[in-house]
Amino acid sequence: MEERDFFTEKEELRPATLHCPSCREQASYDLRWIVRRKKASLPPRATEQDRQKFARAQPYMVRKDDLVSCKNIRCRKRIEVSGVQSVVFL
Repeated sequence: MEERDFFTEKEELRPATLHCPSCREQASYDLRWIVRRKKASLPPRATEQDRQKFARAQPYMVRKDDLVSCKNIRCRKRIEVSGVQSVVFL
């Protein structure tokens, strides 16, 4: 079985405060995250090894956006999202 058989995936928007290095303005940006939550039970075709993996599995989020555009109309440069973690366990 694959990891995606253990989780349900959903895309969510979460706010993050970022600073533009060019214009030095601070703003709140909505970053896209893939939220993977553990399913209630395993499919019936699971083996004993799959059951052990499922027991250790934890829900987590993966950041989808790596770049965002500055909200300042005069700047509009791309900001690299490096100050926000890329994987977060829930």
